[in-house]
Amino acid sequence: MTNELILIVEDEPEIADILHAYLTREGFRTYRVTDGLTAAEVFPLVKPDLVLLDVTMPGMDGWSVLAEIRRRGATPVIMITALDQVIDRLQGLRLGADDYIVKPFNPLEVVARIQVVLRRTAPAHLRSVLRTGPLEVDLESYQARINVGAQQTVLSLTLTEFRILAHMARAPSRVFSRGELVEVCLPGGEALERTVDSHISNLRRKLTQAGATGLMAVVRGVGYRLGGG
Repeated sequence: MTNELILIVEDEPEIADILHAYLTREGFRTYRVTDGLTAAEVFPLVKPDLVLLDVTMPGMDGWSVLAEIRRRGATPVIMITALDQVIDRLQGLRLGADDYIVKPFNPLEVVARIQVVLRRTAPAHLRSVLRTGPLEVDLESYQARINVGAQQTVLSLTLTEFRILAHMARAPSRVFSRGELVEVCLPGGEALERTVDSHISNLRRKLTQAGATGLMAVVRGVGYRLGGG
């Protein structure tokens, strides 16, 4: 799913800014705090879908915040810390952390780990269906549907078209380059970037015929995006 809210608990502004930039680019929302006490106070108010939690902070450390979060429920938590000892990792997992990332890190890896944890911890019925605007993509049945008013239209898609649509629906605010769509959605012999244009053209036509006019947008010189504009 997209548009999940990530609570970033990090006392280093530069790191928090980097995490915010990469996460929003991938379609997430963020809420940032700089200390553990504030994190414990705002957690029940903002109701995040996942918490990125630094360990070493002034006042209330990350372990104490994690314990408080676990007292309230099972919201996924990924610990971020400079502590790289096995005992630290074990402590995080023992207290209920879902993952553990050591500084310095690659922001793209953090985003990928968040996506994995969210998929793993989401209810089964949410994991299998992606929704954006009138589009609904069922990953289990390999069906894509357009809902306009009371009318639902099942799109007749090739496997490659479905792969492209599903990949883009995971982050509808993102712009996807042709190169990325080739790498992820066009395995084997379909390795030329210009083949993406043909598949996208077919997708746009089918979406428009089903009533989702403007859902697939071309970003000139960059690639494609779901959501129009």
